[in-house]
Amino acid sequence: MTTRSVVIAGGGSTGLMLAGELALAGVDVAVVESRPNQELSGARALGISSRTIEVLDQRGIADRFLSAGQTAQITGFAVTRLDISDFPTRHNYGLALRQKHIERILAGWVTELEVPILYGREIMGFVQHDAGVDVALADGQSLQAQYLVGCDGGRSLIRKTAGIDFPGWDATTSNILAEVEMTQKPPYGVHRSPAGMYAFGREEYEIKGGKIIYKEAGPIGVMVSEPNPHSTTEPTLRHLKELLIAACGTDYGVHSPTWISRFTDMTRQAVTYRSGRVLLAGDAAHVHSPIGGLGLGTGVQDAVNLGWKLAQVIKGTSPDSLLDTYHAERHPVGARVLKTTMAQVALHREDDRTLAVREIVGDLLKMDEPRKRIAGMMSGLDIRYELGQGHPLLGRRMPDLDVVTASGPRRVFSFLHKAQPVLLNFGAPRAIDIAPWSDRVQYVDAMYVGKWELPVLGEVDAPDAVLIRPDGYLAWVGDGIQQGLTQALTTWFGAPAMR
Repeated sequence: MTTRSVVIAGGGSTGLMLAGELALAGVDVAVVESRPNQELSGARALGISSRTIEVLDQRGIADRFLSAGQTAQITGFAVTRLDISDFPTRHNYGLALRQKHIERILAGWVTELEVPILYGREIMGFVQHDAGVDVALADGQSLQAQYLVGCDGGRSLIRKTAGIDFPGWDATTSNILAEVEMTQKPPYGVHRSPAGMYAFGREEYEIKGGKIIYKEAGPIGVMVSEPNPHSTTEPTLRHLKELLIAACGTDYGVHSPTWISRFTDMTRQAVTYRSGRVLLAGDAAHVHSPIGGLGLGTGVQDAVNLGWKLAQVIKGTSPDSLLDTYHAERHPVGARVLKTTMAQVALHREDDRTLAVREIVGDLLKMDEPRKRIAGMMSGLDIRYELGQGHPLLGRRMPDLDVVTASGPRRVFSFLHKAQPVLLNFGAPRAIDIAPWSDRVQYVDAMYVGKWELPVLGEVDAPDAVLIRPDGYLAWVGDGIQQGLTQALTTWFGAPAMR
């Protein structure tokens, strides 16, 4: 039996991000992936939001993704596009990049960190006990881990075996997706008819002036609504033709499908993200309609919240109870994502009453304050964890300021590349004593002139010092006094070392 500190079930974007986080912390981790390799068929996520780009930037790998995709104003709510180009963030845009490329780049990073990805292996079950989790593989072999994390999608075997309830709402809409050939050129883009929504596109495209210009090469991607949201039969080419004719009056000579699949707006969330030594992240913890493009980013941010906490518990730096903060912080974020997607699905209906509501909502979102509030939510830039009362920055993400240090100019995010916490002091040099935590918290004296500004929150007075968690969120904010710092250091980064 092979022993690992952590076994991750699932090598998608969430599982790979978590593997990278744990590897940066020096934790022995392995990923078990049922696919034979990292190739991904079918249509999945088409891009990532501003906050997710920031997360990647915190680890020093954002450029790998930015160079492979196309930046654009892709944030939106229902049918209304929301411009975030005036948001105070280094990445005030989204990135158009298909999930297969996102996973490929993440897998390359994880491989550089020497994390083994066990392709072509399938987990059949597990048993957890006081000392760890025994994981059974389909080939008869087994793994032992201190912790098992299910990143294995909406049908998660890990969640089911752990007995974690997955309540929510059944599907009200269903759509067929396919990659096909057509003898006639369809109208590219998204369209609506009394029969529902349909869309056509190609994998290769350019974004010019905010518009997608498809290249006339390769197969055609098609999406079309189907009337029965509870259909369980496998979609076929014949079924696709019938739906296209109903929606468009023609099937455009559709033929030779590469793949055909279905997605619905079924919406569910795990009642807990943790059961003993078993944890859930990504789609294993929450599923919803893909409308709004929130799924992949939410999973990646789950991983970044969990990774450093799990590493500290494994190393004995922090007590096991630190893992409870993962559920406490991320479950409300997931719940909000579910409500957001349900609202957007409702606004996509084509009846006259919904069209009236959609028009009014669209008018509201043209106003500056509603635009900023909803765009902040959709891009993930407004997230605040409930870390108690205090400075308005507490529990919010740290902005990527350009600061000056003794070693020269630095970006704040550069201090987070190794997923380590940082005490950033803007007062008198060496004015704060964190010696008992110096083995695990970086101390940086820095200078920055001016107010701080965050999306949605707006401008705030610059604090004298901040304690930044490895996930980029502020665990303590100093305003001239060090009250609460010792408690924050102990809560998040363990008991002080004996001198």
